Amino acid sequence: MERKVLGKGLGALISPELEAPKNDLLMLDPEIISANRYQPRLHFREEKLHDLIESIKEKGIVQPLIVRKHSDKSYELIAGERRLRAAKELGLDRVPVVVKEVNDQEMLELSIVENIQRDDLNSIEEAKAYAALIKNFGFTQEHVARSVGKSRATVANTLRLLTLPKIIQDALFKDQISMGHAKAILSLPETVEQLGLLSLILKKGLSVREAEQFCVSKKTVKTKSAVNKDEHVVNLEEELCQLFGTKVSLYHGKKRGKIQIEYYSLDDLDRVLKLIRGQ
Repeated sequence: MERKVLGKGLGALISPELEAPKNDLLMLDPEIISANRYQPRLHFREEKLHDLIESIKEKGIVQPLIVRKHSDKSYELIAGERRLRAAKELGLDRVPVVVKEVNDQEMLELSIVENIQRDDLNSIEEAKAYAALIKNFGFTQEHVARSVGKSRATVANTLRLLTLPKIIQDALFKDQISMGHAKAILSLPETVEQLGLLSLILKKGLSVREAEQFCVSKKTVKTKSAVNKDEHVVNLEEELCQLFGTKVSLYHGKKRGKIQIEYYSLDDLDRVLKLIRGQ
């Protein structure tokens, strides 16, 4: 069965303005609404929550929360986490909600899409959300890309962040480095080199451009010290790259050699293995 594409976010459930006819609205006690278990956002900025609380004090909750029914006396949030938190902090006894029927897969997809559209996810949260779609619901990278309205390359590059050492992921999550810095770090093949560049960025405050130039200089040194590859080997590498859709390196010696095929996630590895097996 064809999987739904939810790239338009909650527009797939209600109108773009998130307005619903009055007879579709319910007023519920916020205490009977539980948080979205598939919420991809792990960090909520206190200043934004404070601003929302002040706005609700003045104007009330203008945009209804979207929920699904959990039992006769409880509901689970689909969208509106900050509004729910603000309502509970203010001690409101009723909040406007729209009840919709969605399954777990749609819950996670919608949560990712809405947060991406609002620029609420940092890169690590986004990568973990994509990984959850792949692990929990059997998505491929292509399915993820269609669901969130992004290219497969973008999804693949975001997932690659999860291959970085945890200390680098934490630095990105805490906004100590930017996505641009992370991309530069990813271009270095060795963990020790990646950690070294992170240390330089944090200690010297390197810009993204400076970090990229550092990587280029390291690669230049390695290239000069390496034996120049035969033209036929280079051509074979290009052919293999086209075949496998990823970087392939061919090392050819006098009596033996090796082929190195890169992959950037378990899903990507599965794709490469299927190509090798002719599936």
